[in-house]
Amino acid sequence: MSTPDSAAPDGLLAAFEEYERALMTNDLDALDRLFAPGADTLRGDADGLLVGHDRISAFRGGRGGAPSRTLVEVHVRTVDEDHALVVAVTEPVRGGRSQQTQLWERRAGAWVVTAAHVAVPAPALDTRVWRVVGAPLVPATGRGVLDGETVAVKDLYAVAGQRVGAGNPTWLAEASVEPSHAAAVAALLGAGAAVAGIARTDELAYSLAGTNAHTGTPPNPRAPRRVPGGSSSGSASAVGLGHATIGLGTDTGGSIRVPAAYQGLFGIRTTHDAVDRTGLVPLAPSFDTVGWLTRDADLLRRVGDVLLPAPAAGRPRAADLVVVPALLDLADPDVGTAIHAWTAALPVTEEQWDLGALTSWRAAFQALQAREAWLAHGAWLEGRLDVLGADVRGRFANAATVSADRADDARATVAAARAQLHDLVGERVLVLPSAPSVAPYPGDGAGAVRDATLALTCLAGVGGLPAVSLPLSTADGLPCGVCLVAAPGRDRDLLDLAARLTG
Repeated sequence: MSTPDSAAPDGLLAAFEEYERALMTNDLDALDRLFAPGADTLRGDADGLLVGHDRISAFRGGRGGAPSRTLVEVHVRTVDEDHALVVAVTEPVRGGRSQQTQLWERRAGAWVVTAAHVAVPAPALDTRVWRVVGAPLVPATGRGVLDGETVAVKDLYAVAGQRVGAGNPTWLAEASVEPSHAAAVAALLGAGAAVAGIARTDELAYSLAGTNAHTGTPPNPRAPRRVPGGSSSGSASAVGLGHATIGLGTDTGGSIRVPAAYQGLFGIRTTHDAVDRTGLVPLAPSFDTVGWLTRDADLLRRVGDVLLPAPAAGRPRAADLVVVPALLDLADPDVGTAIHAWTAALPVTEEQWDLGALTSWRAAFQALQAREAWLAHGAWLEGRLDVLGADVRGRFANAATVSADRADDARATVAAARAQLHDLVGERVLVLPSAPSVAPYPGDGAGAVRDATLALTCLAGVGGLPAVSLPLSTADGLPCGVCLVAAPGRDRDLLDLAARLTG
């Protein structure tokens, strides 16, 4: 049904009808032709804005077609003989009503869309972000500094009455209902927070991207269409979207710091063994740590007041900031520039560190992590690696080949590196990128991005050091992160420093 304000310009409704046919048949060539070429064409929806014909085309090519729908109303508002606004109401087969608004322009005699926005019914549950939610799922069990806060619990932690899914449908199907809460979950509930739900994770936490092959990619609200960062991806997205105020996650090789950087959040990886990991599915126990994400530094610190041990009496506060240019140089120029601008207003000391062994440190970290991951899960995965998505499957297949002797060599390298890092950091605070780049688009050089990221994030992992990520932005407005790393047990110093620097 068409209800134009006046006679629609010649050929416009025919072009609109051709667009509808192409959309319902997933005719990508026709859709490309009907959207204006060039870098200024726009298409937006609830997941964010796509800018440029090529990016819009790539999105269409990867989604596998639009959901079936019936056209209900079409309204045309003519701007002039070569420009018109079309607003259409549709009914998706799955129910509800949708709306699309398009700005059409006649170019060289043909009508093309220059800007479009699509609004569809919101899902009752975004299964990319959540495995299960409640109102709340688990109420607070006490009162305290977290009264009124809500927690997105990474699907590695035990929640009483629920199963742990670990990001994998087969694992979930075989899991038993948990009789009690993980230690960290119980502590948060006791301090007044409620569990909003159980958030998605990359499979068995063995990823830094956030792209789960089974449940989809949680959205990145600050960098739409880009990856959210893993493996605490669901917890991070829940916080970024405002679905929860606290994202409880883990950090083995960067799984708090990377999503914090990619999504413009605050996050902390705690000192190794500082927070009780009881009730947590492991990846690599030598490096696994409890961590959390928030949208502000004050709440990040209040969670620390609940989960962290009391500070050591008489120990001076770590506050002197140290920058190592060679570490900043490992970041892409846009991220490095953002961190340089941030440090310019602070009393920062530059030091030259001998980082010639960094590549071997990263390799040792990866080898030992792989060996421990296989020891933790190899018995379950033996003979059925195909239950995993391709990227995580490849890592576990490699992990199965890491011998005990190779792991011993890696462990010795890690121990020596840890001692050296403790000496280098001392009682100061090391400033470095939380991740070397902004969030990439899915599939954009995933292997290279992972290696570049681990070159930076492995330092805290190897050292067993606490690390706090603070949000920054590049000149293009994309989120990135600056990381503050200190000596073991300096978690509260870092949280206090983060609050002062952002207050």
